[in-house]
Amino acid sequence: MTRAFSTRPAFISEMSPIARIALDTPLDRLFDYLAPEATPDDIGRRVEVPFGPRTLVGVLLELAEHSEMAPAALKAIGRIDRDTPPLPAELLALARFAAGYYHHALGAVLASLLPPALRRNGKPARPAVAAAYAVSVAGRAALAGITPAKPAQHALAARLLAGPLPRAELGDRERTLLRDWLKCAWVLPCEPIVAEAAAAIAPAPTPDQAAALAAIRGGGEGYTPWLLHGVTGSGKTEVYLRLVADTLERGRQALILVPEIHLTPQLGERFAQRFPGHRLIGLHSGLSDGERRGAWLDALAGRADIVLGTRLAVFTPLPRLGLIVVDEEHDTSYKQMEGMRYSARDVAVWRAREAGVPVLLGSATPALETWNNAKSGRYRLLSLAARAHAQACLPQVRLIDSRSDRPKQGLSQALVSALEATLQRGEQGLVFINRRGYAPTLLCNACGHVFPCPRCSAHLVLHRNPAGYRLVCHHCGLDGRPPDACPDCGSVDLRPAGHGTQRVEETLAERFPEARILRIDRDSAARKGSFAAMRDRVAAREVDILVGTQIVAKGHDFPHLTLVGVIGADQALVSPDFRAGERLFAQIMQVAGRAGRAEHPGSVLIQTRYPGHPLYQSVVRHDYPGFAAAALNERRAADFPPYVAQAVLRAEAGTEEAALAFLLAARAVGQDRAAGVELFDPVPALMLRIANRHRLQLLLQATSRRRLQAFLGQWLPCLAEVPARGVRWVLDVDPVDV
Repeated sequence: MTRAFSTRPAFISEMSPIARIALDTPLDRLFDYLAPEATPDDIGRRVEVPFGPRTLVGVLLELAEHSEMAPAALKAIGRIDRDTPPLPAELLALARFAAGYYHHALGAVLASLLPPALRRNGKPARPAVAAAYAVSVAGRAALAGITPAKPAQHALAARLLAGPLPRAELGDRERTLLRDWLKCAWVLPCEPIVAEAAAAIAPAPTPDQAAALAAIRGGGEGYTPWLLHGVTGSGKTEVYLRLVADTLERGRQALILVPEIHLTPQLGERFAQRFPGHRLIGLHSGLSDGERRGAWLDALAGRADIVLGTRLAVFTPLPRLGLIVVDEEHDTSYKQMEGMRYSARDVAVWRAREAGVPVLLGSATPALETWNNAKSGRYRLLSLAARAHAQACLPQVRLIDSRSDRPKQGLSQALVSALEATLQRGEQGLVFINRRGYAPTLLCNACGHVFPCPRCSAHLVLHRNPAGYRLVCHHCGLDGRPPDACPDCGSVDLRPAGHGTQRVEETLAERFPEARILRIDRDSAARKGSFAAMRDRVAAREVDILVGTQIVAKGHDFPHLTLVGVIGADQALVSPDFRAGERLFAQIMQVAGRAGRAEHPGSVLIQTRYPGHPLYQSVVRHDYPGFAAAALNERRAADFPPYVAQAVLRAEAGTEEAALAFLLAARAVGQDRAAGVELFDPVPALMLRIANRHRLQLLLQATSRRRLQAFLGQWLPCLAEVPARGVRWVLDVDPVDV
């Protein structure tokens, strides 16, 4: 399909309208161009414009009669993309909110809203990938004439001659053949024929689910923020499904956000089974550029009924939006840590308010900010206190004192015995350790030397692969062979220190040689589709013991998994991050929730040197409200969020002195304007050095979010005058790591 762009005219009238364009540049302003062919209908369209020696893609936001620039200095707009629908006013308003609240250039925000394929210039945007293919009239005779002597072509031709063939059912070799046949016009793209599949039968709601649904439905179709606090296995997804059904019956669209890509296939399957006649699309960074562009355009055109995606999906254009759901709303993956550092959860709440639709935040361990909003009445609280399966109950949690039951190779005798009993019953066990690799570091047994990354303030992590051991930095990616001897004392007695998933997997294989063991972490699940295949193996009972990190801690339902062992959790109790305890509690509660979700009772064993710690005691009682109350009291006493609003100015440079000098100067500039806002002294980041870049930060805090925002609006323009040679800096509003 040829892209319908306007062409630059040979002559430009002095009366040409002025197009104001948002471009992806650090400058937070609109750029004026002459646009003789632009009309009000072009507001929100992609445009290509000359910018210095380059051509950039931007978004046309305004038309004006005059410009502050001299007419002779104005360049003419390049091309207006009239093939792609314009961004709707609702999405432009969302971009303006995000740009204003997070103090990011509007052009950069708008660029991030577009799929990558629509951010490029110079080449026509690639058309969306066809969903299915059918034989053309001209191709029917040609394909029928292919003989079995060409088995691959013959088999594909037979499938096509039988009816339209969905693209998803094609292998790589078949897609190559199809490209040739498309060029010959023997095959044409088409819409797939949707089988009249019966919708999956919805289970009867539990009393808690019925009460939650009645409350939400009673709240009407307008904006109401709901917090659905449900214990693990309580059926929060069933509540989502029924609310989506209500939304679809009204002819509206539903947006479902999940924190991790790995959660989309399983949840997508449930939605597809329940709503077979409706179009469900996924949006996340794991898709190809063509897949993201096609899904995004389907949503923009209103062809998608349900959008399921990760944090980037919160900016999906949805002209018929009727409901937003944020699953596992506490998860820090909703916070973007590069570019515009936004919280998808918070953006979703703002979007729901502006669109006048309900927003449902679901979690077994809500973020303390969200819980405080519910307790203060800003959000409406709903509870699912019991598991949905009639015979399921919450697992029994037991603390193993590792001071008396000293672990051997990372495993206490109590955990080993529990695993033996679980295997004898034919059930599955999970050993959870949130450290990937073989060991956290390599240690010289003679002098105590550990191997630091030469470019980061971190130890190199010992990994094992078929070729042998490697020392890897998880921050900058440095990868190399371990040395044969200690660089300090020359000793060859080098040993792994501590345990990672690979070493635990090895230990379990030695201890249980007959058991089928599967490790799931970021390394083993790196390839596209590998996690889904692993999940299917667990569900099919092809695995006896699962070893995993937080990737398996949430959102997965393994009915035959009855034992969870947690090791290596104590480190979070001594972290300088004030949110570390909250994250640890959520992590343990989430992974504990994998046990005993069906008729078999579950148990959880936590190895710890601090069995009397209040956090662990709350875990034993499954007492999130008690934990949250105590944690909020501590936050209030210490002036931490949610009782204050925070922002962090982060700076990095080749030397610590350069970053510190910039932050000190920035602090001095802000002191005169800081009425009601406290500017702390610059301090090193939790990780001072990454890839030879020194990182420091300046914390800003106020008791009023409005006051903090007003200060930032005045202060940030002044930072352009602060000397920053060799320094990169960024503002992080509502930071999650301070």
